[in-house]
Amino acid sequence: MHTTTRDLPIKMNALGATVRHLPSYGVADGSLAAEHLVLAAGVDIAPLLQGLEDDACQAPHWGFVVRGRLVVSYADGSDETCSAGEVFHWPAGHSVRVEEDAELVMFSPDAEHFAVMNHMLGVLAELPA
Repeated sequence: MHTTTRDLPIKMNALGATVRHLPSYGVADGSLAAEHLVLAAGVDIAPLLQGLEDDACQAPHWGFVVRGRLVVSYADGSDETCSAGEVFHWPAGHSVRVEEDAELVMFSPDAEHFAVMNHMLGVLAELPA
C-alpha cells in the first residue's frame, strides 16, 4: 500500500497548521493512521490540549521530521528538540511547539489521535472569530 502525502485527507487546517490524516492505513496493536503535518514557526498546540488528561496529547506517535525544528514537552516536565532528518517516538502525554517551519510524516493509533484532534477542533470552534 502507498500514497502521496498530498493525497492524505486534510483533518485540520488552522492557526498555521495543516494536518492530513488517513485512518486505517496499517495495523500494529490496532489500526494506525498515516499523517502528514505542515506546521508554521510559532505554532504551539498546548492551548488546544487544555481539558485532556494532563492537558497533553494522549496518542503516541512515530515519525520523521522532513524539515524544521520542534520542541516536544512531556507531562513529566521534560522537553526534547526534534529536528530535520530525525526519526521520533513521542509517547502519550506530550505537547508540541514549532521553532522553525516544519514538515513531519508520522503514524499514530487511529482512535487515540482521532479523539485528540476532535478535541482540538472543538477548542478551535470556541475561539472568537
